[in-house]
Amino acid sequence: MQDVTVIGIDPGSRNTGWGVVREHSGKLELLECGVIRTGRQGEVLFSDRLACIYRELSDVLARLRPQEAAVEQIFTTVNAATALKLGQARGVAVAACAGAGLPICDYEPTLVKKTITGSGRAEKEQVQYMVARLLGVRDPHWALDTSDALGIALCHLTMRRVARLEAAAGGRKRR
Repeated sequence: MQDVTVIGIDPGSRNTGWGVVREHSGKLELLECGVIRTGRQGEVLFSDRLACIYRELSDVLARLRPQEAAVEQIFTTVNAATALKLGQARGVAVAACAGAGLPICDYEPTLVKKTITGSGRAEKEQVQYMVARLLGVRDPHWALDTSDALGIALCHLTMRRVARLEAAAGGRKRR
């Protein structure tokens, strides 16, 4: 089993959660996590908030050097202006990862929740609880955006394992 380090990103124009997880010999290790807080609308120009996301994520990527990135897809929202802003924040996060040369995978929020908790409609607190258990953290003191980002990284690692198992099973069937 190949070791891999993944950054999970939960993009948001005000709060962008991130978490870096390493899988080593099938064991999960939390390297570091956090949230990028860009300021409130009206206090900081939107373009400056996007620049903050790019700059801080780029710093995290340079410091921790993950090998792959997993980013949450934007959820459908009734408010088009909110969806547009979220899409721009997501685009900046993807650009930072692409600029660092990382392969990037996208995951729907419901798939992440289902992979982590067993329910695609799990509440954020349920995701936080399971993420902490999976990573062996007794009392997480991180933001819910950070839990979501860690959940995205863990979902990606699970999907990688499933793909490897399916490839191995396919190879055995052909013999």
